[in-house]
Amino acid sequence: CPDCGGRGRLKNRVCPACRGAGNITETKKVRVNLPKGLRHGTRIRLKGKGRRSPSGRTGDLYLNIALRPHPLFRATGHDLYLDLPLAPWEAVLGVTVEVPTLHGPVRLKVPPGTRAGQQLRLAKRGLPKPGAGEGDLYATVQMVVPDVPSEQERALFKQLAEGSTFNPRSHFERGVAK
Repeated sequence: CPDCGGRGRLKNRVCPACRGAGNITETKKVRVNLPKGLRHGTRIRLKGKGRRSPSGRTGDLYLNIALRPHPLFRATGHDLYLDLPLAPWEAVLGVTVEVPTLHGPVRLKVPPGTRAGQQLRLAKRGLPKPGAGEGDLYATVQMVVPDVPSEQERALFKQLAEGSTFNPRSHFERGVAK
C-alpha cells in the first residue's frame, strides 16, 4: 500500500486505503504479444508487471499458457491429429476427401487399400514452430459403417460377403499378429 508502506497501519489506526492488509489489489489490463509456437505448459515472464513490494519494487507477472482442447484436433508437440472417417468402399477403392485444417479445408487423396488406423500425413499443416516452420497434420483413418443400412445397402453387403474370399481374421489361424 502506498499510504502505509505495507504495514497496514497509520500511526495507531488501520490504514483506510488497504484496510489493514498492507497491500492494495488492483486489476490492470496488460497487452501481451505472444510469440508463435507456444505450447501447453509454457511459462512467460512479464518483467515489472507484477505486485509492488513494501519497499516499492515492482515484481514480475508470470503467465502459464494453457491450450484448450480443440473439438477436431489433438496436439502432440507441434503436430496435430485428426480422426478421418471413411466408408469401407472409400478405403478399398480410394477417394479424394476434403479435410479440415487450421487454415481451411484441403483435399486429401486416400490411396486404394487404406486400412483403419492408418495415418495419412499432411506436411506443414500443424501448429507453428517457434522461429519458422510448422508441424504436420496426421489424419487417422476410422472405418465407419451406416447406422441403419438401407435394404439396397444390405443386399450389396450380402452380395460382397458371398462373393469375397477375403478373411479379415486369417492371421488368427496363422498365429500372426497384424
